[in-house]
Amino acid sequence: MKETSERGVKLTQPIERGGEKITYVEITGAIEQAGSLRDLSLSDVLNLKAESMFTLLSRVTSPRLDEVTIKKMASRDFIQLCVVAVNFLSGADSGGKNEQATEA
Repeated sequence: MKETSERGVKLTQPIERGGEKITYVEITGAIEQAGSLRDLSLSDVLNLKAESMFTLLSRVTSPRLDEVTIKKMASRDFIQLCVVAVNFLSGADSGGKNEQATEA
C-alpha cells in the first residue's frame, strides 16, 4: 500500500525519538531553496545516490531528521521519501506542462 502525498510519506515503520513515534515525514519548503543542494552533486541527487540523499533529507524534512536517523529508516520509507523529494525538484509532481512549453 502506497502511503505518499505530494510532499510527504506515511512511514511503514515509525521512527522512535525522544519518547515520540514519528509516523509521517514531510519535505519542507526548504527544498525550494538552492542552498539545500549546497555541496551536493545534482546528478547524484537526481539519481537517488544514498549518500547525497542522506544529506539532502537531513536539510529538508519535517520533523527534522538527522543523517543517523535517516540511515536507520526502513529502506522502503527511505526510498519513498527520496522519490517525493526528487519529484519535487524535477517538477514531476506538478502533472502539467510548464508555461514555456504550452506557448511554443
